[in-house]
Amino acid sequence: MASQVLDMQLPYRWKTRAHQVPLWKYLAGGGTRAVEIAHRRWGKDDVSLAWTCCALHQRVGSYVHFLPEQEQARKAMWDMVDPHSGRRRIDVAFPKELRKSTNENEMMIEFLNGSTWQLAGSDNYNAMMGTSYCGMVFSEYALGNPSAWAYFSPILRENGGWAVFITTPRGHNHAEGLLKVAQQDPDWYWEVSTARDTDVFTEDELQAELRTLQGVHGETFGRAMWSQEYLCSFDAAIPGSIFGDTMDEMLTSGRIGLVPVDVRYPVHTGWDLGRSDDTVIWFYQVKEDAVPCFVDYHASNFKDIPFYADEVLEDMRKARGWKYGVHALPHDARPQTLAAGGKSMWQQFTDANKRLGGTLGKFTIAKRLDKQEQIQAARATLKVARIDKDRCADGVEALRAYQRVYDDEAKVFSLQPKHNWASHPADACMVVGISWKLLPAGKKVDDEDLPVVKATKFGQLKRRHLQQARAARNPY
Repeated sequence: MASQVLDMQLPYRWKTRAHQVPLWKYLAGGGTRAVEIAHRRWGKDDVSLAWTCCALHQRVGSYVHFLPEQEQARKAMWDMVDPHSGRRRIDVAFPKELRKSTNENEMMIEFLNGSTWQLAGSDNYNAMMGTSYCGMVFSEYALGNPSAWAYFSPILRENGGWAVFITTPRGHNHAEGLLKVAQQDPDWYWEVSTARDTDVFTEDELQAELRTLQGVHGETFGRAMWSQEYLCSFDAAIPGSIFGDTMDEMLTSGRIGLVPVDVRYPVHTGWDLGRSDDTVIWFYQVKEDAVPCFVDYHASNFKDIPFYADEVLEDMRKARGWKYGVHALPHDARPQTLAAGGKSMWQQFTDANKRLGGTLGKFTIAKRLDKQEQIQAARATLKVARIDKDRCADGVEALRAYQRVYDDEAKVFSLQPKHNWASHPADACMVVGISWKLLPAGKKVDDEDLPVVKATKFGQLKRRHLQQARAARNPY
């Protein structure tokens, strides 16, 4: 790819290896959507960075390179020193002679021609909202937040921008789903490149890697990791997955499928509340069979309580024709907040419900349990529940991706869950797990609409009796 800038030919001092040529030719030929599923050490990020440097000098605009987490982006890309050159990775990809400025805090480079490039975490994609990118790379996409692409996809489509997704597999999740989309669309480029399709490793080196992984992680899990990392297998479970086996069983038994809403029954919700992090809502019903049926799902961030009351709950009620039962909020909805005039989030929801005439049902706060008890409650719930595969697709992917932290010293997965984009959907599911059994199974909306007999005080009963007695003595 020849692009002359300051008498410098791009890509600068970098050449594609044989196995990288097909992807490079697609991008250089004007391709705009590419999925590269490739083994470890394939050079996925190197190709993407080199191409981005060319692209941003062909079209002035904003470009971004996402890794799953912001801190990972800094360690693995921004501060990483290239072992071959002894220079920072970003300095190899983007020579300093081409730059106007480098912002270390924001991990952003401004170039002399006016283009910008930024490194970011897809867990923090909301901070990038409002920017119209010309090109973006999703590195380790299988571990990233799929909501980032869902948000930016229409923006790139509108401005003719390009997107590259590079990753090794992490089970049957959104990365595999995107690969299947690419395989069905002639405008997309896709490739699955295993270590046996390239000359990066010899067979002896691959077997040595297998022995190493089995020595560290055990024979079965070590082979699964090896198959995933080097043979690009989607069948290996997500390491440390908390709900992965349960989700697989749900799919096999047909409990992840079409779950229609029955408006004769109230719709209940379970929440995880965030601000910069996602606020997540699971919508579900409990019918005569006493089984929770997840019928819808919502996730968003940087929103206030009125947004969730008016533009989520109330708008969904009107659009779907259902009535609400109980909204279970997490325990952190109880403390009062200065930003809301000393009112707790529970109080804010209650006030919004009064303003809307009580159409939102009832708001309560779920019982507070420790994290392991919450996880067990969610597992027990998922073992009997049904989930709508379309309306709850993002939530299902998050539950699959929810995993434990790996302890490098002990070489085992700890009990502590990893905090990432999947944490909030999982926490909201735990709130459902804690609260749904407290609801009356099979109670219909009509039952709730019957007149309520109010409790009568003794004084009222006495006055009523005396009035009736007087009326009997003097009926006229």
